[in-house]
Amino acid sequence: MLIPSEGATMRGALSRWFSEHEIEPRIVGEFDDSALMKAFGRAGAGIFPAPAILAEEIREQYAAEIVGRADSVAARYYAISVERKLTHPAVVAISEAAKIEPVAGGDRVGP
Repeated sequence: MLIPSEGATMRGALSRWFSEHEIEPRIVGEFDDSALMKAFGRAGAGIFPAPAILAEEIREQYAAEIVGRADSVAARYYAISVERKLTHPAVVAISEAAKIEPVAGGDRVGP
């Protein structure tokens, strides 16, 4: 399995999920860069976790297929601004959309 490095938030969540399901993956690579991890996956080095919301893009770009899901594993994204109030129209729109309607499956681990 190709997996995020120890310091990554996703790594801790995946490790807990593996433990809860009594799975001991054979880790063949640890990556700080998810694009590099996917490139190794494309080259046939192993399977890798990715958000389900990106499944179609990953399928097309990396010739990958979904082999399982860990629906209880979630990724969190943060927007940090030096301004006390968000002013950029794109940032405001993304922030408001996230508050109203989270992207379905956007925080799931997929392919």
